[in-house]
Amino acid sequence: MVTWSVQTLLLALYVIAIICALYITFKAFQRSVWWGLVFLVSPLVFWFLGGVTGVVIAGIVVIGAQIYFVRKIWRDVGRIYVYMVVCWVGISAITIRSKGFIPEDTALASITGATVEQAGLPAHVNETYLPVDGGQIWYRRSGPGTGTPVILVHGGPGFSSYYLKPLEALGADRPVVRYDQLGAGRSTKVIDTTLFTVRHFVAELDSLRSALGYEKVHLVGHSWGTILGLEYYLAHPDRVASLTLGSAALNVPEWSRHTRKLVATLSESSQQVIREREAVRDFDAPDYAAAVNEFNGKYVWLRPMDADLDSTMKTFNQSLYLYMWGPSEFTIFGTLRSYDATRRLRNVKVPTLYTVGEFDEANPATIKRFGALTRGSKVEVIPNAAHITTWDNPDVMLRVVREFLRSVDSTAAATPAPGGGQ
Repeated sequence: MVTWSVQTLLLALYVIAIICALYITFKAFQRSVWWGLVFLVSPLVFWFLGGVTGVVIAGIVVIGAQIYFVRKIWRDVGRIYVYMVVCWVGISAITIRSKGFIPEDTALASITGATVEQAGLPAHVNETYLPVDGGQIWYRRSGPGTGTPVILVHGGPGFSSYYLKPLEALGADRPVVRYDQLGAGRSTKVIDTTLFTVRHFVAELDSLRSALGYEKVHLVGHSWGTILGLEYYLAHPDRVASLTLGSAALNVPEWSRHTRKLVATLSESSQQVIREREAVRDFDAPDYAAAVNEFNGKYVWLRPMDADLDSTMKTFNQSLYLYMWGPSEFTIFGTLRSYDATRRLRNVKVPTLYTVGEFDEANPATIKRFGALTRGSKVEVIPNAAHITTWDNPDVMLRVVREFLRSVDSTAAATPAPGGGQ
């Protein structure tokens, strides 16, 4: 896939730049210990500033400090210095394309970016970052409503919350919190696989709830977010008012079996490419990516919102997705490959809504079985929609979720507190 190719190029540019920097440092020491030290600490300064301001500003500062001396030994190092600058330009271009001029996972973004975002936003909307284990997570709280808050839990793992934006309309009734999990979207990009665990993401979600001061919340999870939502409830049942599990991935082996059947509905050419590429584990091939896109266009999204799809793919953490899931929706060999929560659904005691698209890769029949195993739950099939129901049929999806949350709130309001009178 394209993302891996860009990551490989980025790594190559860093390696070449470091080699060039070491050569120039050696030449600088031959002329002057002072200038040698300047070039020796330059990579450390670049690394530090890169974490604060991003590589673009860091590079300008470092190159500006070096250029005076480089002019004096241009005959010896000029060509190598040009190579190093070209590498920096390439690194900067890739970084700007994927993360913006000042990446949102830098210290400067966390100090100033959130404040900039607040300007022009309605009084009931707040965007900021929350420190968690491993970095910072971005979240947006919106809605003037005063009902029980709802937290939207996106899918992936490694994707972002852009596609859940239509559900922010729930804010007329209650505060709505949309956030990007660590490693995804606008949150800190991480590659530390020790953080890629269900336990970590459950703790991260609880940190967000606690920081917001919410005693109890509705959870609306989608896809991988249903795993996270269910696991959060099982760990903290007293903190969850209800569960909405959209296109649930609660039995990954069953998901895998069904999506392999869906692969058989693709064009013959795509089926052949998938067989050939997966046999040699060549998941980066352009024709494999094209076959994946054909699958996505039939069973993941039918009518994507182009701007949000573009933002989703630009902020996609493929390393996280590959580690926990796999190279595609239908090829699963990550750490979640054997996840199956069906036997624990009988332990769910809060009101639960299952939603699934009519043409969803999650399979309406599977979701109905989940509903039968969950006491008192409700199942809604969203017509004319695939997996991303908030894109394919946002009006129906919003209405179904809104009515469910309102019914839960009204039932809770009519139920006397334990030990209370009528």
